[in-house]
Amino acid sequence: MDIKFNKNEDTNKLLLSDLKKRLAQVHLGGGKAKMAKQHQQGKMTARERVDHLLDAKAERMEIGAFAGEGMYAEHGGCPSGGVIVKIGYVSGKQCVVVANDATVKAGAWFPITAKKNLRAQEIAIENRLPIIYLVDSAGVYLPMQDEIFPDKEHFGRIFRNNAIMSSKGITQISAVMGSCVAGGAYLPIMSDEALIVDKTGSIFLAGSYLVKAAIGESIDNETLGGATTHCEISGVTDYKAKDDAAALDTIKNIMDKLGDFTKAGYNRAEPVKPKEDPADIFGILPGSRSEPYDMMEIIKRLVDGSEFEPYKEGYGQTIITGYARIDGWAVGIVANQRKVVKTKKGEMQFGGVIYSDSADKATRFIANCNQKKIPLVFLQDVTGFMVGSKSEHGGIIKDGAKMVNAVSNSVVPKFTIVIGNSYGAGNYAMCGKAYDPRLIAAWPSAELAVMSGNSAAKVLLQIETASLKKKGETITEKKEKELFDKIKKRYDEQVSPYYAAARLWTDAVIDPLDTRKWISMGIEAANHAPIEKPFNMGVLQV
Repeated sequence: MDIKFNKNEDTNKLLLSDLKKRLAQVHLGGGKAKMAKQHQQGKMTARERVDHLLDAKAERMEIGAFAGEGMYAEHGGCPSGGVIVKIGYVSGKQCVVVANDATVKAGAWFPITAKKNLRAQEIAIENRLPIIYLVDSAGVYLPMQDEIFPDKEHFGRIFRNNAIMSSKGITQISAVMGSCVAGGAYLPIMSDEALIVDKTGSIFLAGSYLVKAAIGESIDNETLGGATTHCEISGVTDYKAKDDAAALDTIKNIMDKLGDFTKAGYNRAEPVKPKEDPADIFGILPGSRSEPYDMMEIIKRLVDGSEFEPYKEGYGQTIITGYARIDGWAVGIVANQRKVVKTKKGEMQFGGVIYSDSADKATRFIANCNQKKIPLVFLQDVTGFMVGSKSEHGGIIKDGAKMVNAVSNSVVPKFTIVIGNSYGAGNYAMCGKAYDPRLIAAWPSAELAVMSGNSAAKVLLQIETASLKKKGETITEKKEKELFDKIKKRYDEQVSPYYAAARLWTDAVIDPLDTRKWISMGIEAANHAPIEKPFNMGVLQV
């Protein structure tokens, strides 16, 4: 190993260590004291409930662990958005599990909570996966009700999705394991089957205090909407459980009886580990986001047997396209090549930049994968499309538009891994969040923004200094540097993968060595949902 490899390895392993520390903090939810209070009430915490429910030795992955990070500081924060979402297996059946975290503001819904719940339902709908809700929530967080209540993608959309999933035959099971109040009471009852835990679970449109204020009736919450009331009098719930563990075991028994599903039919062979050591990724990936490297060396450490069949290998070399297998699943890979390449015309092309020829190649390859029913994997490390008169005269906008069109209209499932840069329109062409990847994850080395912090700071500095000069202020070299550093610091915070994950622009920040698992489980989920429409790119300027 050379010194450069070792330096890269040190940098990337420090980033991974930081990821693990952040996750450990997030897993504490509202804190140890709040977790102890849950236990005193005879309840498991949200993460304990999910762990008890999911098959112990099976793989699982968490969606939106960093949702809400750094947001709502004035309200005390909202770790993981106050809700845990995992894709895993219950009685051998792959499913989505959604669990309110009552240690975070009593499980109240912040705006990011609604967004995360909707993402969980979106995953279930797109992949026709069963979804299980473990309910323990005080309802909408009232100080922010204007940001969560009335809009199309706010709280009410949850119940609309309940109805849509029901019409599609997607299994929904709810367990009320704590509070379930007001509008939130509709979620479990719009599920196929609902359970409630005796003495700790309750469901009502209005609690005892509000009932007293509204109609003058004096009644306690247990009599108003406890397990006995809803299992024996109202008939609202279907099963009464003596405690959390019993409720979760009942769900396991229900899931065990589910029939098989119609498969989409994606090709899978016997899984094979990469021949090249995946851990080498840490030494191959440069510590600097501007430094070139060979993306093929990363691909060899992600695919089965380190085998890759390149498509149009000598053409449009700043994008790599080709076929491989990941954990047995056949995939088409579209990846940004980060090393500087030389064309047959003797021209040099910058790595990470999309040129007309590479956009044209990627468009053709995406169409081929749709024709052959092969899922697509996008490996992003892109600075954008090539600019300048030569590119403009060569029709870069037209070629870029063709690629965006192909990504937009693709009907096979798409999976995106942000390895490094994800800047500007390059994010779009390489299947960013706006283009409906089934899953999108980032490595700790990722950056997502319109442009790099350095480039943005230079542009914003020019605007700022011009404005100050117009006001008659003198800009010294020292003042200019202070302004630049201030702007860059602010921008660098926004390009962080954790900033993106906090806002659910990505589903997770992951250990690079978990990439194969994410793609494999993602394709397995997608295999539940047969393709319902043909691939059609519409009107194109060819």
